[in-house]
Amino acid sequence: MIKFLKFIPAQLTFFLIAGILFGNYFSLQPIRLIVVFGALILIFTIAFFYADKQYQTPFIFPALVFLLSFLIGFGGVTFKNQLNHKKHYSKQLQFSTNESVSALITIESVLKSTNYYNKYEAEVFQLNGKKSIGKIVVNVKKDSAINQFQVDDHLAVKMVFSEIAEPLNPYGFNYKKYLQQQQIHHQIHGDNPQFLRLNKINQTIKGIAANIREKINVALIQYGFKNDELAVVNALLLGQRQHLTSELQQSYIGAGAIHILAISGLHIGIILLILSAVFKPLHYFKHGKLAASIIIITILWLYAIIAGLSASVVRAVAMFTAIAIAMQVNRPSSTYKTLVISMFFLLLFNPYYLFEVGFQLSYLAVFSIVWIQPKLYDLWKPKWWLLDKIWQLLTVSMAAQIGVLPLSLYYFHQFPGLFFVSNLVIIPVLGIILTAGIVIIILSVLQIAPQSLVDAFIFVIRQMNHFVSWVAQQEIFIIQQISMSFLLMVAFYLLLFFGLKWTEKKVFYRFVLVLISIVMLQTIFVFEKYLAQSTDEFIVFNQSKASTIGQRTGNVIQFSSSADSLKRSSNFKLAYLVGAELNEMLPSEKIKNLYRFKDETILIVDSLGLYKFNSVKPTIIILRQSPKINLERLLKNLKPKIIIADGTNYKSYLKDWEQTCLKNKTPFHNTLQKGAFVLNK
Repeated sequence: MIKFLKFIPAQLTFFLIAGILFGNYFSLQPIRLIVVFGALILIFTIAFFYADKQYQTPFIFPALVFLLSFLIGFGGVTFKNQLNHKKHYSKQLQFSTNESVSALITIESVLKSTNYYNKYEAEVFQLNGKKSIGKIVVNVKKDSAINQFQVDDHLAVKMVFSEIAEPLNPYGFNYKKYLQQQQIHHQIHGDNPQFLRLNKINQTIKGIAANIREKINVALIQYGFKNDELAVVNALLLGQRQHLTSELQQSYIGAGAIHILAISGLHIGIILLILSAVFKPLHYFKHGKLAASIIIITILWLYAIIAGLSASVVRAVAMFTAIAIAMQVNRPSSTYKTLVISMFFLLLFNPYYLFEVGFQLSYLAVFSIVWIQPKLYDLWKPKWWLLDKIWQLLTVSMAAQIGVLPLSLYYFHQFPGLFFVSNLVIIPVLGIILTAGIVIIILSVLQIAPQSLVDAFIFVIRQMNHFVSWVAQQEIFIIQQISMSFLLMVAFYLLLFFGLKWTEKKVFYRFVLVLISIVMLQTIFVFEKYLAQSTDEFIVFNQSKASTIGQRTGNVIQFSSSADSLKRSSNFKLAYLVGAELNEMLPSEKIKNLYRFKDETILIVDSLGLYKFNSVKPTIIILRQSPKINLERLLKNLKPKIIIADGTNYKSYLKDWEQTCLKNKTPFHNTLQKGAFVLNK
């Protein structure tokens, strides 16, 4: 590991990542960045010639190299960010989020649909007659008469480009931030769209790949694939997970096997072994080994294109391309070095890969397997061959889980306790499933697949789904609602790193570092618990057809809900419970008319419109269920500090109330626009 840390590409990758992080959070005008970069290149050139003349490398030379790597990362994010380009559609003078604009767009990919909308990712190449760039999300209502769009479809639209909404409740999933990392900042909704299909100008690689996948799906359907079996084949072999139902996806998550449905290093490694065996005879000819390597790498990248060039596919193929090249030039290269080289070039290609959860988890998992698995395997050496193979699989699964556990808890707040069961059963047969699947796809497209073979494959996929569903149903082994802050995650990784280093060589200073990590972990944990315990909040949550109020005292919260809300999903409640690191949620009660929080008196005015109470002087008024009141009279009589309207009110009422409050200089909080109202003192 120490030798690896001295590996120059590893050091360059570290500074590249640092530059990407700084570039993501701190902006610098591109022209200034170019000037700084040019100055560094000049200084670097002078230092290079000085070092060459003196036959020595001054300290400034490596420092400049690392600084250049940092600047490349910083510049990569800056220039990759489309908002920094003058041609971005949002920079056009005619662009507005308040009125319709005319645009020409091209469908780039098909996204997972919702209950009401088919969703697409599209590129805007013209806005109000002017050339432009930029991506948007296209939402087309499912009951629309318009047929589903395909990749490379050119469309003319005239509608409002709306901003992506931020989460309206505390600790909710930030879809806006997620899309920003994909360079998407606006969306359009086809409630009453004026979509006009245009003739396709040209076909892109993505369009060709989408057509190939469509032909494969048509062939598979003809041979009897449907529903979950077809969705799993699309995810497992074609890299398209948008067809998976929410129930099936949750089953794989609960069983700790969701990584199986994302084409990754495991899948590409198995395919590489298959291709290596197929082209092994070429090694007996002159330059046959080189030819085999070129053919294999070409096939892998063609497969990556067909699979949609998703981040997981690209990084896996890039990693195994590096391995294949290292093997070809007979350069003994450790897996660490291969991984870091592939990471370096991937981040050069697209710096935003760094912020993708899949990218982070996959590299952590592979690094953990390479570093931790041998240590776990050495704990026991089974004598029996079968037992040894089972132990190898177990240690691989455990090593991967140990490595990704803190990050998984930070993002997903749950841990599948039976992950080793699903991995022990599925991974040994995954190679057979992939091989059979590829063969069946080829034979099905050629219309020569034996139906008995297809039926057997469908049966295996169906049984795998049933097994995963059964594992996920053992809810007692799924640990959920685990709070993990960023600082706590970092402390866990420091403890893991120093702990493993100490097991490699038990010297005193490493033991001290382990103790320091433990103290740091405990300090962060205690401090966060103290903050949670000392926080009191009154929250008016946002829901479209129901009302929910939360009263938090320390690490305990009680929700007050309308009758409708009691029957609805409570995901936003669980998100708050986990995000705020609370220990207890008291039983919900029905919403009352009056609340007191600290020195505030809070009055709830519902559909009955009652607000005149003797001896009650409310400082905050919450309007819900569209009460028919004269708000101006209420403001003059009660003089509240603020008016809050939740998501149960008619939009026409909200608009009138906002104008009335503006006229009377009273703050107005609409949860549909501003999100949940949080009062803390």
